[in-house]
Amino acid sequence: MPMQMGFRWYGEGNDSISLSDIKQIPGVTSIVWALHHKQPGEVWEKEEIAEVKKQLDEYGFNMDVVESVNVHDDIKVGLPTRDKYIENYIQTIRNLKEFGVKVICYNFMPIFDWTRTDLFHPVGDGSTALYYEKSKIHDDPKEMAEYILNNLNGMTFPGWEPERMARLDELFELYKPVTKEKLWENLKYFLEAIMPVCHECDIKMAIHQDDPPWDIFGLPRLLVNEEAIERFLKMVDDPYNCLTLCSGSLGANPNNNVADIVRKHCDRIAFAHIRNVKHFDNGDFSEASHRDCDGDTGILDIVKAYHDCGYEGYIRPDHGRHIWGEKCRPGYGLYDRALGIMYIWGIWDMLDKLDK
Repeated sequence: MPMQMGFRWYGEGNDSISLSDIKQIPGVTSIVWALHHKQPGEVWEKEEIAEVKKQLDEYGFNMDVVESVNVHDDIKVGLPTRDKYIENYIQTIRNLKEFGVKVICYNFMPIFDWTRTDLFHPVGDGSTALYYEKSKIHDDPKEMAEYILNNLNGMTFPGWEPERMARLDELFELYKPVTKEKLWENLKYFLEAIMPVCHECDIKMAIHQDDPPWDIFGLPRLLVNEEAIERFLKMVDDPYNCLTLCSGSLGANPNNNVADIVRKHCDRIAFAHIRNVKHFDNGDFSEASHRDCDGDTGILDIVKAYHDCGYEGYIRPDHGRHIWGEKCRPGYGLYDRALGIMYIWGIWDMLDKLDK
């Protein structure tokens, strides 16, 4: 069985793209979904999950991978209330099992999810892309948060819930005592608490790397390089404690060799994000097309590494550019991600042919 191609979809009424559109992209079998109206810490109820399943069944998609069952801040900070939110998370895992979910993608980033300073940066060919300008990351994050919230075209984004962003001062105060080592301890506590139920439900927890892979605004970041990934996998050495390996997040640091990490830890990669990043000498970076030569991430080597390892897990194109005048959620248009899928399949199919 080859890799299983997925496409991230934000749900009816919350996405400019329809399931009918996605059905027309060759080789997509899995919709990477979530309940985007849920706040971190809330239980995902069976009736809500059933509604999404009904929508996906109509087009023959599976719902094996859910992305963004977000972890409550009390768990990350290590407050006494964390056990209550861990119990809610466990209940969500049990509810997801009822509908055949196999992988939960999550992250453990403090306060902010991914961070960019420009959501629609001109690339030079008429398209735009997500962009990180190092000099714009100042001590006060409110300006950046307001910019992002005001440019989401009325759509939601996991990790950027307006309700949480309205509490930025409070959240930064909450995280003040949380050192990098404390954050590692809190992540270990969370994983050890949920691993038994992951075994019971046959659901893998797949952590997404921090984006970008360095500390920002004085907040610690953990999953930033191969050394950190090694520590994470040994810390809770369990086949259900896995990675969502994101080539773009790791690739933002030119010192990270993603293909090497794939080869080393392929058996613990439950889900793969493929995207390309172009670096600039001053530390800025721009997202780029999936074509290998358009960025510095090494897409050809990465896909070959998955193929060489006999990877049969889930994979999806990650952020795309905004092309052909499409109005969409930043990074999540239809056209460039569909082009990315065809590029990935082209590499994979040729490698299959060469093996015969």
